[in-house]
Amino acid sequence: MDLLLLIIIFVSSILCLAIFGHLKLIRNGLNGFNNRLGVPEAAGSWPIIGHLHLLAGSQGPHKLLGSMADKFGPIFTFKLGVHRVLVVSSSELAKECLTTNDRVFASRPKAMATELIGYNCANFALGAYGPYWRQIRKIIVHEMTSHHHLQMIAHIRVSEVQSCLMDIYRTWATKKGSSETVMVDMKQWFGSIVINMVVRMMFGNHFSPGQQNRDQFQKAIKQFGELLGAFVPSDAIPWLRWFDFGGYEKKMKKTAKEIDVVINGWLEDHKKKMNSTSTQHVDDRGDQTVFMAALLSAVKEEVKEEVYGFSTDEIVKATCLAIYGAATDTTTATLIWALALLVNHPVVLKKAQQELENHVGRDRKVEESDMNNLVYLQAIIKETMRLYPAAPLSVPHESTEDCIVGGYTIPKGTRLLVNIWKIHHDPQIWAAPFEFRPERFLTSDKEIDVKGRHFELIPFGSGRRICLGMSFALEAMQLILANIIHGFEFQNPSNDQIDMKESPGLINHKATPLELLVAPRLLSHVYS
Repeated sequence: MDLLLLIIIFVSSILCLAIFGHLKLIRNGLNGFNNRLGVPEAAGSWPIIGHLHLLAGSQGPHKLLGSMADKFGPIFTFKLGVHRVLVVSSSELAKECLTTNDRVFASRPKAMATELIGYNCANFALGAYGPYWRQIRKIIVHEMTSHHHLQMIAHIRVSEVQSCLMDIYRTWATKKGSSETVMVDMKQWFGSIVINMVVRMMFGNHFSPGQQNRDQFQKAIKQFGELLGAFVPSDAIPWLRWFDFGGYEKKMKKTAKEIDVVINGWLEDHKKKMNSTSTQHVDDRGDQTVFMAALLSAVKEEVKEEVYGFSTDEIVKATCLAIYGAATDTTTATLIWALALLVNHPVVLKKAQQELENHVGRDRKVEESDMNNLVYLQAIIKETMRLYPAAPLSVPHESTEDCIVGGYTIPKGTRLLVNIWKIHHDPQIWAAPFEFRPERFLTSDKEIDVKGRHFELIPFGSGRRICLGMSFALEAMQLILANIIHGFEFQNPSNDQIDMKESPGLINHKATPLELLVAPRLLSHVYS
């Protein structure tokens, strides 16, 4: 959002308020709110739009809010239009919000995206805390994220990794030059392997020729993520929705339609299978492991449409979209950051490869049974998630009642942002917080994990709203990264440091491509 748009919003808002005579009422209301709250407020607020203009720059919101925390402290508020947002930037305060006040902050704020591209609020990841959310969460945990189910779909992870390794090897064999290397866009490669893995896990097959073009669907999913992370004017100032500043409503409707065409196609396929077999979603091809089929069956049996107001189709599609979008985006982003960091730190890369040779050797691929022995690889992934958390501000929470945080009274309806990025770079917790040092997780910080119990490191969040796909993401990232650095050598074509610029948004993506020179490390029979 540029400054001109903010000025237009500002002027329009004042005119609207002047016409309806509400300016004084809102100002008095906000002043009374400030007196009750007592939390330090960031300077620089404008009337009506609050601090919205500060978010118009190119700097990522997590870094902007991190700079504001340096000025105003680890707990402060800012105004997002008519909404008050609480920002916490320390592990102690994050723990207080997500343990002591976990239930209070378990809800999500309403937004245009939740309605238009969240199947009218049926998307459990973006929806309010309550009976519907608890019901869907229970089904997801049982049908998808349990240890038993992850073991059932292990063959999908393994086969997709093997297939993609072979693709790189074939590309090298046919296109290698005199340097015995070939250029590979690793950003695209990581995206492809994660997408294939998640599509098979959730829908049972790859994109078929009869479906909407894969690239178009992925473009729509990318747009979905960008729209979720955008600061939409009417979310901050609701009466501006009629004007649709920035065209967000139009974009969301278009994106929702493009996504629904593909997901609905998968759903109709599974409904036909269920109607054509007496064993419901279980058939000879192993559809019992396909999440959409299991979810469709569970929703029909356990969720009453008349209670929650959503149809079975809406619930299934919204839930699958939530998981698909989160699983592909965050996992891919972390893998890209990890490889970029390794290429920028060749000593660390060589050390990781040596660990693989010690425990795996050079005559076979890495298997899931090797993972427990690869402690340095696990430290690399931890350190990557510390430096570049996939969701640096987590997903916004909203309080459902008054509570106390850091000694301050936080009123009902306050939005909460936990600045995970700031916590992960806290010099009081981490030595050399901006440096890539995987060894820290083998020595001084050995006991810290990423599972929401240690608030110094919470890339998946914590509490009731912790990421349900955490176990899948960790297993997939370890298997993919281990195989790729075991199987190939990587070099930056320019011999310079890789650009580590971040792109703004809900998900922390690398802003620039990751094109590397690649050559195999192992004998040819290992790749077949």
